[in-house]
Amino acid sequence: MITILEGIAAMGCGLGVGIATIGAGLGIGKIGSSAMDAIARQPEAAGKIQTNMILTSAFVEGAALFAIAACAFLIK
Repeated sequence: MITILEGIAAMGCGLGVGIATIGAGLGIGKIGSSAMDAIARQPEAAGKIQTNMILTSAFVEGAALFAIAACAFLIK
């Protein structure tokens, strides 16, 4: 039988996962937008900019996955 506290915890974890996912999506979108602006201004630096963009996007995605895993481990 699920208690009220367990239900509230599950709802909180669901909200946490949603916020983490939305934050990661917005962050990666901002990274991509800024990278495209930078490439448009300096096309000769496109390789370096693209490499840094991909690396930073991976870090943001990794942070989001840690947040999702933390929320998943909080539920018993």
